[in-house]
Amino acid sequence: MNTKDFWFDLPEELIAQDPLEERSSSRLLVMDRESGGIRHRHFYDIPEYLRAGDCLVINDTKVIPARLHGVKAETGAHAEILLLKRRTKDEWECLVKPGKKLRNGACIVFGEGLLMGEIVDTIDDGNRIIRFRYEGIFEEVLDRLGEMPLPPYIHRQLSDKTRYNTVYAEHDGSAAAPTAGLHWTKELLEKVREKGVEIAHVTLHVGLGTFRPVKSDTVEAHHMHSEFFIIDEENAAKMNACRAGGGRLICTGTTSCRTIESAALPDGTIPAKSGWTQIFIYPGYRFKAMDGLITNFHLPESTLIMLVSAFAGREHVLNAYRAAVQEHYRFFSFGDACLFL
Repeated sequence: MNTKDFWFDLPEELIAQDPLEERSSSRLLVMDRESGGIRHRHFYDIPEYLRAGDCLVINDTKVIPARLHGVKAETGAHAEILLLKRRTKDEWECLVKPGKKLRNGACIVFGEGLLMGEIVDTIDDGNRIIRFRYEGIFEEVLDRLGEMPLPPYIHRQLSDKTRYNTVYAEHDGSAAAPTAGLHWTKELLEKVREKGVEIAHVTLHVGLGTFRPVKSDTVEAHHMHSEFFIIDEENAAKMNACRAGGGRLICTGTTSCRTIESAALPDGTIPAKSGWTQIFIYPGYRFKAMDGLITNFHLPESTLIMLVSAFAGREHVLNAYRAAVQEHYRFFSFGDACLFL
């Protein structure tokens, strides 16, 4: 399967640079994945498409202000790091810039000494292991000094850090937001509950691999990044009860999809489970558990548009994207949403 089969033309002005003032006022493209039929709605209309007995699956990971700017202690030269994975209490795997000048043993000063980092190792993919020193609580220092790690196609920082997290974000650990969830408000979630829809929480800590382009000519040659996920007993039971009762599992976001599809048994049962997943979903994949998907509009030739195409059909999805361009939908992380049923 060729990577170029997932290309579409997107005018740059349709890439959303800021979130809307009201989360749920985003537009919503609703597509019947069997017929390919499309309706244009708003996200606040989404309860109309959910029914009693369904289960809405949401990813409650929380993005941390993982981008730090500092200076090399030896030279005063600017250094930028991005926290990726916590290895121990004070050691993190990080992406560093400029990579060629930040080698093992280098010391980086952040916030005029509020935080110090020493590069203690370089790992296979060029990322660094950094050991931090600080006074007090690391998370409080990070909240003071760090920036939200917005994707590269967003060119300005947020004035309100909370807008790059969902209203139900709970567990620190992501370097990127599960952006489909940014449209939900507490009021809209309550409306869904009142309709008889169960809400199940899963956790998948989103890594920067979600933004990495597929550089191989063929889809099958792409190496997928790994991410850590958790499904606890209570929420596994909610999802299994939904399936047993004939309800639908509707995932908010590709991260929720990847979580339940990673854990699901061949018969669709979802056990309580945690671990690392490198699942790569593209056309030809047979879904075991997910029945519906809420997601944003994704980059051309990305693993995410491939996942959506596996669920709803490549031609249907590309037709929907072309319609969205014609209708001037807003694309990517702060953009509008789709519902595939």
